[in-house]
Order: sequence, then structure tokens, then C-alpha cells
Amino acid sequence: MGLTIHYSGKFNPSSSLKEMVEEVKDIAEIYNWEYHIYETDFPVGSLGEENYDGEIYGIYIIPPNCEPVYLTFLSNGRMANEIGLKLWGNAIDPKEKSFLFMLFTKTQFGGSEIHKLIIHLLKYLKEKYFAELNVYDEGKYWETGDEKLLDEIFERYNKIFDVVETALNNIPLKPNESYEEYFKRILKIINKKK
Repeated sequence: MGLTIHYSGKFNPSSSLKEMVEEVKDIAEIYNWEYHIYETDFPVGSLGEENYDGEIYGIYIIPPNCEPVYLTFLSNGRMANEIGLKLWGNAIDPKEKSFLFMLFTKTQFGGSEIHKLIIHLLKYLKEKYFAELNVYDEGKYWETGDEKLLDEIFERYNKIFDVVETALNNIPLKPNESYEEYFKRILKIINKKK
């Protein structure tokens, strides 16, 4: 749970992965963000193919208090990351296979300024390096560019976390109560107070 940016896409075959990685690395260094670089050259003729070689290409960055932003691809140019590759890289079921290409970055604890920076970076990269980039932003900033709306959504999420944290700190687990029963009881109490 927490405000998240969901994304998927394909690299543009006429763009340079090495150039994109270098630009993103420079941005990470300017902001003093951690990053990790994978392979920076796709195998010749691999982009757009159905199959992939099991390697990861590109870079990920880690803004403060956020999950990594994966700007990483399979050899066929589809966005994916190491975790997805391990979990769903050999999936046969089409629904399970689709999880391989779904990336996300939780920004809840990074705050709205970091969230905006990530969205601006994705918009920039979309224009220059992506054949396709689909983004679903729970903060609605991707779609609207509305900073006030983004701040309101962050505030709403923060209040939910505060309420849950207060409940967990002040409502003890009863003897012989399962965790499932405990959380159901807490949710009932929270909903009554709403």
C-alpha cells in the first residue's frame, strides 16, 4: 500500500540505449541517487522479437525513500526487471506472462517533489527513447500535471497511514486472536470512526 506509479513500455529501435543510460546516470548523480547499470547494448536484431535472452538491459535509479525506478528492458526491448524475470520469465500462461512487463515504483515515502521528478523524467524519456510508454499514476500527476491535486492525494494517503499506525499502536491483539481477526477488527473500528 502506498502511492505508486505503474508503467510498461517498449524501447524505440531507432534510439540509443547507451545514450539513455548515460543521461539517466547523469540525472541520478546530479540528485545523488543510487543507480545500477546493466547491459547497455541490445543484441543486434533483437528488438521487437517475441523471444528474449534472459539478460537485463538499461539502468535503475533509487530516489530517496522510494522503490527503484526501473528503466530496464529485455533483449527484445520490452520493459521488465530482474525480479519479474525471475518470477515470470518462464511463465507459459499469458496472464502470468503479462506480469513480467508490469513495473511499478512506490513513491509514498519519497513525497510529492520526488514523485514529480520521476514523472517528468518518464515524460522526457518517453519522447526521446520509447516506442511506447504506458503510465498509470495513482497521484494523477502524469495525466493532469496538477501539483495541487498530487499534494492532496499524498495528504490523503498519509492520513490513511497515520490512522492505521495509530490503531496498530493503540489496539492490542487479544489473546487467541488470529492476525486476520485482529486486522478485521481494526478495520471495523477505523470505518466506524470515519
